[in-house]
Amino acid sequence: METTDPLAELRALAARVEGLVERAQRLADENRSLRHQQEQLIAERAQLLTKNEQARSRVEAMIARLKSLEQHT
Repeated sequence: METTDPLAELRALAARVEGLVERAQRLADENRSLRHQQEQLIAERAQLLTKNEQARSRVEAMIARLKSLEQHT
């Protein structure tokens, strides 16, 4: 018959719980970091879209001026 040591089992369980708590904390930290990074990327994307639209407008204005000059010559 095998004897079990309840104290050893309890210590093993406590160590496992502690490891899971540490892992949960690391995952929470990583999740927080990834959400922050996502927010930064969304903001950067918005800025790039704005700059792209401004550049498009400038190019369209240049094309319109060139067409106007072409018609006057």
